[in-house]
Amino acid sequence: MNKNLQMFKLAGVISLSLAISACSTQKKAAPTAASATASKANGAAPGPGGPSAAKKEGIKRFSEVITAKAKTDKGLFNVHFLDGKYYYEIPDSLFGREMLAVTRYVKTPTADGTYGGEEINEQAWVWEKRDKQVMIRVPSYANIAAPGTDMFESVRNSNLAPILASFDIKAFNKDSTGVVIDVTDFFSKDVSALGLSTGVKTAYKISRLDETRSYLDTVKSFPVNIEARTVKTYIATTPPGDPSLGSVTVELNTSMLLLPKVPMKPRLSDDRVGFFSRRQTDYGIDAQRATVTRYADRWRLEPKDPAAYARGELVEPKKQIVYYIDPATPAKWRPYLIAGVKDWNAAFEAAGFKNAITCLEPPTNDPDWSPEDARYSVIRYFASNIANAYGPHISDPRSGEILESDIGWYHNVMNLVRNWFFIQTAAINPDARSPKFRDEVMGKLVQFVSSHEVGHTLGLPHNFGSSVAFPVDSLRSASFTKRMGGTAPSIMDYARFNYIAQPGDEGVILYPGVGAYDKWAVKWGYSWFDNKTVEEEAAILNKWTIEKAGNPLYFYGQQTGNPIDPRAQSEDLGDDAIKASTYGIANLKRILPNIEKWTYEEGKPYDNLSELFGEVLGQWNRYMGHVRSSIGGIYENDKTYEQKGAVYTHVAKAKQEASLKFIVDQAFKTPTWMFDQAQLAKFDQAGIINTLRRTQAGVLNGILDVSRMSRMIDNSAKNGANAYSVEELFGDLHQGIFTELSTGANIDVYRRNLQRAYLDRLETLVIDAPAAPTAIAPGGRGGNFGPTINAGDTDIRPLARLELMNLKTDITRALPRYSNATVKAHLVDALARIDAILNPKG
Repeated sequence: MNKNLQMFKLAGVISLSLAISACSTQKKAAPTAASATASKANGAAPGPGGPSAAKKEGIKRFSEVITAKAKTDKGLFNVHFLDGKYYYEIPDSLFGREMLAVTRYVKTPTADGTYGGEEINEQAWVWEKRDKQVMIRVPSYANIAAPGTDMFESVRNSNLAPILASFDIKAFNKDSTGVVIDVTDFFSKDVSALGLSTGVKTAYKISRLDETRSYLDTVKSFPVNIEARTVKTYIATTPPGDPSLGSVTVELNTSMLLLPKVPMKPRLSDDRVGFFSRRQTDYGIDAQRATVTRYADRWRLEPKDPAAYARGELVEPKKQIVYYIDPATPAKWRPYLIAGVKDWNAAFEAAGFKNAITCLEPPTNDPDWSPEDARYSVIRYFASNIANAYGPHISDPRSGEILESDIGWYHNVMNLVRNWFFIQTAAINPDARSPKFRDEVMGKLVQFVSSHEVGHTLGLPHNFGSSVAFPVDSLRSASFTKRMGGTAPSIMDYARFNYIAQPGDEGVILYPGVGAYDKWAVKWGYSWFDNKTVEEEAAILNKWTIEKAGNPLYFYGQQTGNPIDPRAQSEDLGDDAIKASTYGIANLKRILPNIEKWTYEEGKPYDNLSELFGEVLGQWNRYMGHVRSSIGGIYENDKTYEQKGAVYTHVAKAKQEASLKFIVDQAFKTPTWMFDQAQLAKFDQAGIINTLRRTQAGVLNGILDVSRMSRMIDNSAKNGANAYSVEELFGDLHQGIFTELSTGANIDVYRRNLQRAYLDRLETLVIDAPAAPTAIAPGGRGGNFGPTINAGDTDIRPLARLELMNLKTDITRALPRYSNATVKAHLVDALARIDAILNPKG
């Protein structure tokens, strides 16, 4: 579960301006320290230093600026506080070193959509000294070439890092090995990188920062980071909360973290194994083209005992991955959140590490400990009615090394999992048959969500292809699900809860755990190789990956929205969507009549009944989507040259035809089992007809999607009669939606609405169908589609026009059979609409 644009933010999406990095995937150039490179790339010259430096005009001696009254906090930079101002004492040794600056909310206004702990911005910074000034440059790592390569000079010349800020040098330090600057205004004034984002400013209609109500609150220095906390008040026309204030006040924290002098050795990403990654164009590689490389995001794990690790023994890492619980977290949920983190130790054992990850309670005896401190990874608990959680991470833009992560946990995620668990398991699970679950039951669900989000912070994206590994009927087996550890081989899938299990299948596992794929992915990403180059590691990992190819336990598929590969979609279970959805609908039919009894609360209105009825409808709709994805579907199996067989294969014709028939039978034939009038009378205000109409129209429009039909046309061109054609699709829909015309059967209100929705969609295809992507672009998993097309440039529009003509013929022939005034009016109106579409006026 992830939060819109904040789901899985990658550090390194920093500045669009370009700088040079010493990272290279060349065999002859392993990653080296980037500080000198950054300095050269940005044109920095050695700054003033030594005893003679103090003679520069306008620069005072240390004692003249930092008097005995100053309060000094020693750390990365010594921070001095004097007369309401904060000064940085920057040692010469840290000029040219890359640092990562991360700005987060600490406190936000009431009724706002943001919460303390959420990230606003991150940038790489390089402090540079020149003459009597200090500047902050913002390097990027999009284009690189290692020092010593032929392209190094060219890349450096075209990748000048912009200057974020400049400061006058106020003094040299006592032994002239550093300088002192005043940073008060930099943090307290309106610097975009350290304040509200442009989007938030636009939403609140912010005109400016009110400096009279803004200030730099505290600056604390630690060995590898500095934490600066500010309060900023902005003049706003539409602020959150009380509009009469005309302003919005936020408390922010900017962490500046020193990046490793020697970047971690990166690991080349592979589309066959899911890891978040960062793209770079490496001009230093000896190739006859600009080479795009992608480095997997992962923590730096190195064995304490390399010899024991080499012998195959489990070894503790030099530095354990540590999470902390937010002090604001309710005590009863803490053990379950902690357990979700520790679940991943089983996966790290596959990579040769024991006790690799842990989660701790917040320290109670350390006044300097703060959840905003960039050194600490924290599960942040938000008092919010948002039903979500998300797991981002901050990583070194030079190498992909994950440095820190703050998981966002919204309080109302418990309502989300309550609803899902109820709707998907209550048919066989007494623990789900109540409006409020016992703490032990909810705790296990909290642990499940925690484990999923931690997986993201380890570098793992969703693997929506994982759940296809298990045969549908095996998910009804207690022994199978216990042996496999849950409902899917990966907790990173959205394979929520076991909606397939039927009454009599009690004892089955109802949710996924860290499974076989997760262990394989962690082995791939975190296995340690001593004295291997990046390319040598990639060769070993490629061999491992090929060995796993073809085994569904290790299949990786990530797609969102309208899936092209029907195996890679969210919220599904099992290897047969039709069979799985049939079981799921059978359970919904068992649950729906009992919702009122199972959600009963004395003295309460029917809110739960209404909410969970909506969940039933939503779950039913998901089943239609799971089956629909096979129509026009294409299986995608990423391969390298060593692997035989096709990468892209169209779904078999028979499966596509069966999928449409299932939807006609389950969705287009009115699902009257949903309509218990006594139950609807408790909460429905004459809205069920429109609700069903919207849902059926959504299912239908998804089938008649331009991109889906364009793939079907492509399939027909390649495979002829073996393909399910768009002509056959229209014919089957015609028969399934206008079935009554051939017999003169009554057309009830639900079917009339569906038929009108069909005409609406045909009109769109004939007149103004939007452009849509055609299919998967070569080499692009997870939503990289081919070129967009317009329905009018394909056979889609003429075939839709022909379908309207066929409908006109059939309706005209059937009209005399009907005497019911409403049905007759409906058919007359349909003919008029068809004529208007085929022969538009003007």
